[in-house]
Amino acid sequence: MTFTNTIHFRNLRGDIFGGVTAAIVSLPLALAFGVASGVGPGAGLYGAVCVGFFAALFGGTPTLISEPTGPMTVVMTAIVSSMIAKNPENGLAMAFTVVMLAGIFQIILGVFKLGKYITLMPYSVISGFMSGIGIILILLQIAPFVGQPSPKGGVLGMVQNLPDLLTKVNPVETILGAMTLAIIFLMPSKLKRFAPPQLVALVVVTIVSLVFFGNSEIRRIGEIPMGLPTLQLPTFTPSQITAMLVDGAMLGMLGCIDTLLTAVIADSLTRTEHKSNKELIGQGLGNLASGLCGGLPGAGATMGTVVNIQTGAQTALSGLTRALILLIVVLWAAGLTQSIPMAVLAGIALKVGIDILDWSFLKRAHKVSLKGTLIMYGVMFLTVFVDLIVAVGVGVFIANILTIERLSELQSQDVKTITDADDAIILNDEEKELLNQANGRALLFYLSGPMIFGVSKAIAREHSAMKDCDVLILDLSDVPMMGVTASLAVENAIQDAHDQGRQVLIAGATVKVKRRLEKLGVLNFVAPHNWYMTRSEALKQAVELVNSYPVGSNNPGTSQYRS
Repeated sequence: MTFTNTIHFRNLRGDIFGGVTAAIVSLPLALAFGVASGVGPGAGLYGAVCVGFFAALFGGTPTLISEPTGPMTVVMTAIVSSMIAKNPENGLAMAFTVVMLAGIFQIILGVFKLGKYITLMPYSVISGFMSGIGIILILLQIAPFVGQPSPKGGVLGMVQNLPDLLTKVNPVETILGAMTLAIIFLMPSKLKRFAPPQLVALVVVTIVSLVFFGNSEIRRIGEIPMGLPTLQLPTFTPSQITAMLVDGAMLGMLGCIDTLLTAVIADSLTRTEHKSNKELIGQGLGNLASGLCGGLPGAGATMGTVVNIQTGAQTALSGLTRALILLIVVLWAAGLTQSIPMAVLAGIALKVGIDILDWSFLKRAHKVSLKGTLIMYGVMFLTVFVDLIVAVGVGVFIANILTIERLSELQSQDVKTITDADDAIILNDEEKELLNQANGRALLFYLSGPMIFGVSKAIAREHSAMKDCDVLILDLSDVPMMGVTASLAVENAIQDAHDQGRQVLIAGATVKVKRRLEKLGVLNFVAPHNWYMTRSEALKQAVELVNSYPVGSNNPGTSQYRS
């Protein structure tokens, strides 16, 4: 396994051009997310440099562009507010420590090869979660968009103060914000090939603010310290370490989901396959470095990745080029950004929030599934007004319970007790004839498909409804796996049959299923020679057994297994 990403110089022109273009796209977004988070535009730039460089160098998706994203910024905003409220002196340093913890969490997931499980989440939950984050980002931009300072209290504070904000609109800043949105939304596609609309809006509206509103009171970014960042050493208090670990795990998990979903998009565009575990290690190293440098957390960014690929990038050299260009801006050109109005950055972030909303699924979710729609809106509501972890936890739990219920209903239909050939269509001609020869004294207990715990009720129900018989054939030919709960239900059926003096034969059990039943102690009730490879063999033995003693006898047998 190589520790660095794939880099070669056979596509030098395409990789450099892709990196330059991605840097141009990233610059306004990094500034906007830095301001939106409450940490400052410099933190957005440091995050874009650190996460972008290390994720490109050590990740598992060569063309992926990693930087601060809307979802990560929303969570970071809440973490910063919470930490500063609880500890005004060290709150910001503790927030950056949470970013480091998120990086460590991602590295651990990658090292233990858990990447493939990260995105195993119902789409209704992902859709509701991402749409909820989009709504949060939109709500948080309303105050700067209308030229007012952001009220305290996060989303709830914004909602409560919304009427007051709308009565105190700053006309000049609102006009600048509206111009920003207009350029981003209305810029012709032909022009987008030459320059990203976010950068055009940033430059044009900033010039307009200086030329036409130079004498007006407009809130601007202000000076960004140039040069290397001051290292942020890990800071925490014993009383808050638990909360910081939870926040770090939440931030890290969100970064994993955001990144791996973007990596799948990159795969579809490049016809390649990313290495999810390696990608998580690269993202973790990037976030660890970003937290040390006082930068925002980041993840794979869809917009930057798509632009990077479309402009010819093929290797991680493009991501490294982008990070180095942004580093040059931080070191020597940060002074050029001090005149950018805050309303412009709010407009850019507002557009990102609108894009995060899953419009495609929102418009047709009710047509696909009512339950899925309710889950999606429930997760969205919890994300916005309660808590991100609660939203995902509740959504995944409910969605999985509903899925298990549906699977159990389907599997329950394949749990059957068969006494003659007319009861089912699963038997071939030979098997039907053998079952008929048993004259109703042999019962075929047929199971099919994965036996998850939800099927145990169906097994118990069929077991209770069993007719009198002399031989019970447990047919496991079509059971690839059997969960613990279903195994216990099968064991109860076998034990009851044994206690009632019936012979028990087992047919078609796979090695895994047989091993599971043996560990439960089924060998106490079924002799080793009563396990058969096929259903036909078991039926032949059943016919011999029922013909070996008269009708109405209590299945005589002197041994434990009644052979």
